[in-house]
Amino acid sequence: CETAGCRRVRLLDYFGEASTPCGNCDICLAPPETYDATSAAQKALSAIYRTGQRFGAVHLIDVLRGKAGPRITRWEHDKLSVFGIGEDVDEPAWRGVFRQLVAMGFARVDHEAHGALRLTDASRPVLKGTQQVSMRRAVTRVRSTRRPLRSGSVPVADLSAADNTLLERLKAWRLTQSRTQSVPAFVILHDKTLAEIARQRPPDLTALHEIAGIGAAKLERYGAALVGIVAGRVGD
Repeated sequence: CETAGCRRVRLLDYFGEASTPCGNCDICLAPPETYDATSAAQKALSAIYRTGQRFGAVHLIDVLRGKAGPRITRWEHDKLSVFGIGEDVDEPAWRGVFRQLVAMGFARVDHEAHGALRLTDASRPVLKGTQQVSMRRAVTRVRSTRRPLRSGSVPVADLSAADNTLLERLKAWRLTQSRTQSVPAFVILHDKTLAEIARQRPPDLTALHEIAGIGAAKLERYGAALVGIVAGRVGD
């Protein structure tokens, strides 16, 4: 069983019947350790959506982990906002995330489309950030070995107090954007990109474009706002 909930509830739910935990199955008697998997679920569901709901878990995991193979580049999935956002989670852990998303009804396998994963209506609250997702503990964090294409990312711990203040302002702006667009915050900009902006404090669009994670589309859409936020802190 991939889910952390009662087996009876899951079985009856499959047949469209609502029920309460039985208290007698192995899951009820010895509940597995769970963790807040909301962020991982949002990333996985976003990968399904951004790639057109046409690919299986293997391809989606490569996208999330930033593995730019021939198939990834042919479909230009290395240019998506979700490319590489899950590089800190290993492949077995991501497989577990996708299996549990299917088991919980947030995604389904389209067997007529060679096993492509597709979103269900139940995934919408998760993507919008209004529903929390708990999963069985199975994620193993690994040290990232992927090098950024341009400027390197910087740990938040390396930022000065003033830089961290700017970083909080950037995160507040990102939160507003994510709520306005009804998308997860990382779709707007990754944490490491915001941290690098806070450290480098780019004075103009040209300098901002040199930061990893700021491509042409991000620059056009958010560049003026980001430079404006930075400008308010340059004198610190």
